[in-house]
Amino acid sequence: MEHLKSAFWEPEDEFTPIPFWFWNDELNKNELIRQIHDFKSKEVMGFVLHPRMGLPRSQPYLSEPFMELVETAVLEAEAQGMIVILYDEGMYPSGAANGLVVKANPEYASRGLQMVEYPCSGLTNISFTLPPGDKVISVQAVRKRSVNEIDLDHVQVIEDYDSGGVTFRQPDDGEWSVLVFIETFSKGTIRGIHEGQDDGEDDAPLAADLLSSDAVQTFITLTHEAYYGKLKRHFGKTVIAMFTDEPDLLGRNHKKGLKPWTTGFMADYKAGGNEEKELGAIWFEAGTRTAAIRRTYETSVHHRLAASYYKPLHEWCEKHGIALTGHPAASDDIGAQAWFHIPGQDVVWRYIAPEEGKAVDGVHSTMGKCASDAARHRGRRRVINECFGVCGKESGWSLKADEMKWYLDWLFVRGTNMISPHAFYYSVRDSRRDERPPDVGPNNIWWSEYQQFARYIKRMSWLMTDSVNQTELAVLVGATSLPWKSVKPFFEQQIEFNYLETELLSSCNFTEEGRICIGQQQYKAVLIEDIGIIGARERELLNGFAECGGLVIEASDEDVSIVNEKGKGRRFFRLDEAERLPSLLNGLLSRDMVIAPACSSVRISHVVKDGVDFYVFVNEGEEVFTGVVHTPLSGKAELWCPWSGVVRAAAALRNSVGEGALIELTLQRRECLWLVIDTSEQGTQRMGGEPEMVELLDLSTEWQAEGDCGSKELEQLSSWTEWEGKQKISGTVLYEKRFNLSEGVADGFKSIELNLGDVHEFVRVSLNGQEIGVRMWKPYVLSVREALLSGSGEHVLRIEVTNSLANRYDGMSHPSGLLGPVKLNGYRCLF
Repeated sequence: MEHLKSAFWEPEDEFTPIPFWFWNDELNKNELIRQIHDFKSKEVMGFVLHPRMGLPRSQPYLSEPFMELVETAVLEAEAQGMIVILYDEGMYPSGAANGLVVKANPEYASRGLQMVEYPCSGLTNISFTLPPGDKVISVQAVRKRSVNEIDLDHVQVIEDYDSGGVTFRQPDDGEWSVLVFIETFSKGTIRGIHEGQDDGEDDAPLAADLLSSDAVQTFITLTHEAYYGKLKRHFGKTVIAMFTDEPDLLGRNHKKGLKPWTTGFMADYKAGGNEEKELGAIWFEAGTRTAAIRRTYETSVHHRLAASYYKPLHEWCEKHGIALTGHPAASDDIGAQAWFHIPGQDVVWRYIAPEEGKAVDGVHSTMGKCASDAARHRGRRRVINECFGVCGKESGWSLKADEMKWYLDWLFVRGTNMISPHAFYYSVRDSRRDERPPDVGPNNIWWSEYQQFARYIKRMSWLMTDSVNQTELAVLVGATSLPWKSVKPFFEQQIEFNYLETELLSSCNFTEEGRICIGQQQYKAVLIEDIGIIGARERELLNGFAECGGLVIEASDEDVSIVNEKGKGRRFFRLDEAERLPSLLNGLLSRDMVIAPACSSVRISHVVKDGVDFYVFVNEGEEVFTGVVHTPLSGKAELWCPWSGVVRAAAALRNSVGEGALIELTLQRRECLWLVIDTSEQGTQRMGGEPEMVELLDLSTEWQAEGDCGSKELEQLSSWTEWEGKQKISGTVLYEKRFNLSEGVADGFKSIELNLGDVHEFVRVSLNGQEIGVRMWKPYVLSVREALLSGSGEHVLRIEVTNSLANRYDGMSHPSGLLGPVKLNGYRCLF
């Protein structure tokens, strides 16, 4: 246990945050080196070198001047013992080499499939007028059931057409249309790095055809080989990986109505199981077969992209001694994770957030486990997440340290163990500060204390690396979609599960005791929300699993709740009754942890690291949780706080509910705690119970304020945005108050806390000239007993508050400063 505590207190640099470093202005070697040293001073020991909008044309992407600057950064990183991840594009999405791929060969531009509908009336003559490069690949006549639906039993593939057009006579009095399917250039672009190359601008670089192996090989030659040629000796040492970013098959701002396609893809489409006459169902409804046809089409695209794009990148990185990392375009694209040595995802655009149930609702809520579960089943050690990009709620720079902590906890409890903050800006000059803001590092208000974030990220990443999460439940999924409705109740009732891809079932070991074993995971139950993902082979495997005592739980459209078919190992549930799954599964699966009272905002992950059990508790809600947790494990129990590094004995109560332990737990808003149980040592019962609180002083009135808002005497505390002329000021104000506390009062309390109430938003506190601490989110509570004991007579309290930069940069008027009420509270033990 001591070696674990030592690693916890001083986590290795391997687990450092690795921020996206936006190279977004004219670059200077000395400034690059200065910023690298600044990173290191805050325990940031790595970076993703990311070319970004704002680079001048005098430093062209992949040019010799640019590559010399890259070498400068890598050399300095090497000297400082830091790591570098190279980024394979300028700017994103990946695959175009800032337009150089299409410049090398215009035929490599992104393609798609266009459908044009011609309603029929008797004899219909249709003329084709196609732009250069477009090609008709199929002409079909279809009977329409309605405006949006076709009849697949009445489709005619018309072979008799030429480059000029086609003639069709409808065979009956029904509603008929001719559908012309055209392979076309998508006209999609990427965001470039120079002025005039952004979305919608004339020089926006053309996206490449990522379904074309030749186009992708050109991309690799232009990009990867260029980096390797310059940095060969650093590969596998300082340079650990190449980051590929959300490859987009059609490109940004592409022609409307297209579906991903490329030259020769018809063979892939048919080999996947679809027929040419079913092409219309990709756009139109086609009855009960629609979902299956679209799934098969999407699977064909998935396999083609894997072969043409991900596999070559994977093999190139492996051959050159580095990892392929990054993330696919979709939040739930778990199949693509197979090709990443370091699987990943990204938290952007506030698609998930503390408000409106976004933590567990919607497809984006699956992204945390998309990458981590793929890693668990495919033997990948690390899982990366590019997080915080454009996650401000009210405006770009409105993102708070409070919310950064929430996002980190959201990721860690779902298995992420490599954090790539988006982003540290080389420059916030002029419009650069408004390009996908905010800077979450050196150019924000919390940078002076960023080592607290870095240390926290290291501790959490350390725990979630080389550990095994404990769950008996797998949720079966397809390659390109993940269910969220059926798993939401598991999150809310603290039942751990893992997403397991159906294509991995064939590589699993099915035991005679009714277990599915893959990697270090063992499952005794599988849940299936979408039965359409199960093929004949998978069905056969699951039948055998059920016959051996395993449990298969399937969604059903019929009017049933969970039904016990004795001896068959099958249960059924209605998706609209999914919230009942946890209670109805009691007794069928082991409950690893139960909390009381019930709380839907507490998340738990149970991992075993070096033979020791760690329960990771995260509070995703806005209210404090106070209660008890019951674990079936017995042993020496401690609570480890990864933010502060404090380790304390857990309050173990007398257990009257059976085996295991009852542990008293208080989990503050934005708090993460680890319950650590060493089953090799005997646990001891400790007295629990809440201490008695006594309000000693109300300090909410008569303050002196001085700083960027001028000097002001405050009878009552208020936001400085309410002060005349200060509505949009960002800055720092020092609040000072003198007060008296009767001698000896502090001696009568075990602890004394200063509660600042409502503050916006970065706070540094000193008392009697003694630094007390920094707080970045609610609750703004600090322990001050020792500082009070060190003083006598009049005490001097100073509170330095820095508000959001959104007021200055975005023209907002967020509440700012010390709002209170400010109170001094003493706590006495009741035993």
